[in-house]
Amino acid sequence: MARNTSLYFRIVEGRNLPAKDVSGTSDPYCIVKVDNEVVARTATVWKNLNPFWGEEYTLHLPMGFHTLSFYVMDEDTIGHDDVIGKISLSKEAIAAQSKGLDNWLNLTRVDPDEEVQGEIHLALELLRDAQRTSLRCHVIEARDLAPRDISGTSDPFARVVFNNHSAETSIIKKTRFPHWGEHLELELQAEELTEGASLTLEVWDWDMVGKNDFLGKVEIPLACLYKTPLLQGWFRLLPLGNNEDDAGGKLGALRLKVRLVEDRILPSMYYQPLIDLLVESVISPAEVEDTTPLTMLEEVTTVESRQDVAMTLVKIYLGQGLVVPFLDYLNTREVNHTSDPNTLFRSNSLASKAMEQFMKAVGMLYLHEVLKPIINRIFEDKKYIELDPCKIELNRTRRISFKGAVSEAEVRESSVELLQGYLASIMESIVGSVAQCPPVMRVAFKQLHKRVEEQFPEPENEDVKYLAISGFFFLRFFAPAILTPKLFHLRDHHADTRTSRTLLLLAKAVQSVGNLGLQLGHGKEQWMAPLHPVILRSVVSVKDFLDKLIDIDHDNAPEVPQRAVFLPSVTVKEGYLHKRKAEGPQLLTRFTFKKRYFWLSSETLSYAKTPDWQVRSSIPIQRVCAVERVDENAFQQQHVMQVITQDSDGQLHTMYIQCKNVNELNQWLSAIRKASIYNERMLPSFHPGAYRSGKWTCCLQSDRAALGCSRTHSAVTLGDWSDPLDPDAETQTIYKQLLQGRDKLRVQYLESVDAETAMDEAEKRLSMSADVDAVELSRQFHERRQAAAARLLDVVMDLERAHMAFQRREREEAANHILSP
Repeated sequence: MARNTSLYFRIVEGRNLPAKDVSGTSDPYCIVKVDNEVVARTATVWKNLNPFWGEEYTLHLPMGFHTLSFYVMDEDTIGHDDVIGKISLSKEAIAAQSKGLDNWLNLTRVDPDEEVQGEIHLALELLRDAQRTSLRCHVIEARDLAPRDISGTSDPFARVVFNNHSAETSIIKKTRFPHWGEHLELELQAEELTEGASLTLEVWDWDMVGKNDFLGKVEIPLACLYKTPLLQGWFRLLPLGNNEDDAGGKLGALRLKVRLVEDRILPSMYYQPLIDLLVESVISPAEVEDTTPLTMLEEVTTVESRQDVAMTLVKIYLGQGLVVPFLDYLNTREVNHTSDPNTLFRSNSLASKAMEQFMKAVGMLYLHEVLKPIINRIFEDKKYIELDPCKIELNRTRRISFKGAVSEAEVRESSVELLQGYLASIMESIVGSVAQCPPVMRVAFKQLHKRVEEQFPEPENEDVKYLAISGFFFLRFFAPAILTPKLFHLRDHHADTRTSRTLLLLAKAVQSVGNLGLQLGHGKEQWMAPLHPVILRSVVSVKDFLDKLIDIDHDNAPEVPQRAVFLPSVTVKEGYLHKRKAEGPQLLTRFTFKKRYFWLSSETLSYAKTPDWQVRSSIPIQRVCAVERVDENAFQQQHVMQVITQDSDGQLHTMYIQCKNVNELNQWLSAIRKASIYNERMLPSFHPGAYRSGKWTCCLQSDRAALGCSRTHSAVTLGDWSDPLDPDAETQTIYKQLLQGRDKLRVQYLESVDAETAMDEAEKRLSMSADVDAVELSRQFHERRQAAAARLLDVVMDLERAHMAFQRREREEAANHILSP
């Protein structure tokens, strides 16, 4: 039974941070580590002791993790950045919060003895005979040790300690992946073999000057050696265990939101009955009022979980090739249950959320193509723009007039001119993007247009069919992306205060366009009036755009079951990176990495000198067998990754690529891993160093074909819209939602007085009106409701039994297994 671990965290803000600069302030940013591997870095908030970040991330960690750590740093232009403090959360502490953690936490001091990482490979044996008792420890190797030296490596040795006895291995210099292969033996006295006694193995970094640095320890109770003659395996290195000191809040605090989701995923056959029910709901739609698994799912979905459920359903139906019928089913119910066209899709119903998540799932690349150039220009311009007289600050704008200080009127005039230019560019890009819009989106909007027109055919409701589409297209897709580009991956960091205000004003204008200008002049923000003429001119072109958008045949967007949310030929990520030149004459490091433009699709990883270069070099994604980080000391360069491929002869080839920062590195690692996630020949281990001067820089082995010294992380990815489809994991999410609401459904449909008597009450009312046919229809309707609920609850119960059986089997296997690390 597979395990799925997803970790969500949001770094909200900090408060009362200490001043690290001579100016009496700090320039704080956060580094996030999972088991000492950097997974994120926030933007730097300059000269602020109470910074706001608002940055959030999701990580998929199939192998699990031990610790999530947040380090607050002070950025320095010259020299090394200062460490302000840290917060460490164990996996157990996060899992104990069933609804997630959302709290202010005090920063603690960073203790080097607590900053340990890695594992050590040991074989332990307790030898006893009539004359003596001895403990033999075979210290084989270690991996991923913490770097303690300025070179980014360590000089490790191991020490075995039991009471007053100790023995040490040799020192292996300049490696985090030492191979010792040494046997250490301690002679023990009989009186020392007491209950509760334990053996400690410590790993240290040897220093020629000063004291040695602690790298971690393993404690093994002797009781384990009594139970098994030979205890062998990889052991995780642990810190000394000093109590963390939060310095009484003197180091400040962080507000964090953290949530852990762990699932055991059953084999596919167990989920098929639930998938069959979900599919049946949309391919054989019942009467609008009938109860189906989808309607029951919506009834037990909370407001907080509805967005996640909607995205999960979108992915399930994308995988089945039925996403358009699914959306049509939900939208038809929503439209038919709406009597006032002004309230159509205004709530956060499952239909609204499903359309919203559908656009993100299939339209994100389209959104990037349309908006990214304009958003980048706005960020680069950094213009001061303000229309609200109450918020204009004359001292914040550059001099506009040479006649003296700028006036409020000049600021408004300049702001209107800039906003009109940005808005015109945005609208021109959108209305000219019909051909770029994914066909499946266009077909979904065509169906929505049809359902709304059928429900509201009156002439006075002529605009409703446009408003239904533009409400999703502009108000729930383009406007939010303009307002917060980072959340839509249009930018790496949030905008500064000045740019944020510009984006907010533009988002308001785009919302007005999406509302077809019907609410202009009716709100409190009359200072937006200078933009009204541009908005009204845009409305005409928007209606024409929407007519063209839905002018598509269903045959032009065939739906087939798929494994990814994007088509194979679509470029999912692109940009400039630095590629290391092939092995050849030894060049200075700064000359070995050349700037190249890269493109990634689910079929190839390609690169060329420039985006418009005619000749591209390509690597088939199906040949990728590992995508991993490279140690800094391999090339004395930061943010380097390696793409390992295997040719038809089984030979491995490695391409080294350098990114500009840790966030870009993580994004490319994640993107290539997602593209290659279904490859069959993925490597279990790799070398985080490089083969140079006849040896690997990581483990110092001379054999170029030696097995990797570190475990690969092929399935560790960032969670976002481009996540590959995983029907089993997605159906497990729906099962959990139904399991939580099972009692509510049982009471409502099968056990309650209302469920039993509703049909009788209806029959009495209809009998009094002598409508016999209506009585029969009512009986059939209620029987269908109960039958649908019973089928769904049976499937949920079967899945629950399967989970319990697998968990029972795991416990039995664990109990029967000989104790091992």
